[in-house]
This record gives sequence, structure tokens and C-alpha cells, in this order.
Amino acid sequence: MAESVHNRIAMLRAERKVSRRELAEALDVHYQTVGYLERGEYSPSLYLALRIAAYFEVPVEVLFSTEPFPRIG
Repeated sequence: MAESVHNRIAMLRAERKVSRRELAEALDVHYQTVGYLERGEYSPSLYLALRIAAYFEVPVEVLFSTEPFPRIG
């Protein structure tokens, strides 16, 4: 079974009106990396996951999970 890391990056970005480019610049990564992360095509390193959580000022567990997040609405 393939290992998957599910995330809520797109949801938090939309909620806080942050573009992919703005987030990428704040994290010092390429903006396409943010897209890959959001689509689950790339799993972040622990360091990057912690930096993303710090950027949004939420616990890392709010952003990332090994189980799919329940759908909202």
C-alpha cells in the first residue's frame, strides 16, 4: 500500500486569501511545490510541514494527516 499524506493546505490558503506564490515565497520553495503538495503529488519533509504549520499558526495535525480528512459541507 502506498503511503499518503493528506493535507488541508489549499483550504487554509483559500480561507486566508493567500496565493500559492505568496505561500511559496514565505516558505522559500517554488510555487509549483505548493501545488504538488496540495494535490498530494508530493509529501513534505517534516521540516517543511512544520514550517507550513508555523506560517498558518496552527498545529501540524490541523494541516497534515495519514488518514483522509472528513469532507466539510
